[in-house]
Amino acid sequence: MNTDGALAIRCYQYSSDQYPKGVDNCGAYKPFNKTEHIAIELNKKYISLIILTVQNAVLGLSMRYARTRPGDIFVSSTAVLTSEVVKLITCLVLVFNEEGKDLQRFFRTLHKTIIINPIDTLKVCVPSLVYIVQNNLLYVSASHLDAATYQVTYQLKILTTAMFAVIILRKKLLCTQWSALMILVIGIVLVQLAQTITGNSIDATDQPEQNRMFGLWAALGACFLSGFAGIYFEKILKGAEISVWMRNVQLSLLSIPFGIVTCFVNDGGKILANGFFHGYNIFIWYLILLQAGGGLIVAVVVKYADNILKGFATSLAIIISCIASMYIFDFHLTLKFTAGAALVITSIFMYGYNSKNSSTTQKQGNFMQSQSDDEKLLP
Repeated sequence: MNTDGALAIRCYQYSSDQYPKGVDNCGAYKPFNKTEHIAIELNKKYISLIILTVQNAVLGLSMRYARTRPGDIFVSSTAVLTSEVVKLITCLVLVFNEEGKDLQRFFRTLHKTIIINPIDTLKVCVPSLVYIVQNNLLYVSASHLDAATYQVTYQLKILTTAMFAVIILRKKLLCTQWSALMILVIGIVLVQLAQTITGNSIDATDQPEQNRMFGLWAALGACFLSGFAGIYFEKILKGAEISVWMRNVQLSLLSIPFGIVTCFVNDGGKILANGFFHGYNIFIWYLILLQAGGGLIVAVVVKYADNILKGFATSLAIIISCIASMYIFDFHLTLKFTAGAALVITSIFMYGYNSKNSSTTQKQGNFMQSQSDDEKLLP
């Protein structure tokens, strides 16, 4: 038997993250500087988590400010569309980098993935449409809810994601994970029952056109769509050997036409009367870049961090939003809001901790099975 061939299969089959530190993907031990390795890994992990925390907190506050600031108000559907264009350009650059910065290989890969295999590209139609609707709902929610309430309520997407993971991916959740999800729901209810002090909140007095219930339904709709789109996208990602960046290229290519239709169906009159970029300034462009970069930041965090630390980052972002809202938007914390936010943070920790334990056990099982299968290939 050709052992070189078996070894090649083994090298191809295993990814580097399946082996302990100091072991390459061919199973051979190699020397390395342990202190330097740990320092590099910790730097990548914590830098990515700090960026995610700041991005989560700043995005919620920025969306709120953008919709309530004085002056001309921009059309939110145009911002969503522009954000998709920015994401497309960014992902095309990343795919170009993946192809070794070879222009010929780059266009050949695009042609093969998008043109020659259109059925695979059409699979992305569903999340493309869903993400466009979801992002528009988030702008609506940010227009009618204070930044702190918006941030906490949007964490309900963890519950919808878990539900769709069970339905679509047939994932089994532990009892403690279901308990964490129930705590999450209770926390969200408390946050919504909380009322800011009448007369002391700028949001309540200076923005009479706002409707908390309308904002709540928009946030709940965004949570539902976020859970479905995320799980569906995960399913199609695992079903084909296509990189995450190429999938995002497909996603943006299909999202942009949906975004154009949404712009002119919902806000066609405003756009024709005032122009596509009416109300835009440096802050709005910054907001668009921040939203477009969010998906890329999450991808980096997933690569270098884990579910527990992601929970810390998300929870810390909520706390930052609450504290910042008190100074920026004159938001007043109530006992119910504080208790609800605490329950949401607790539920994130509980769910993330159990998810980490489950995924670690599953990876160990998969690795042992892979070793067993590989031994059958060797003489």
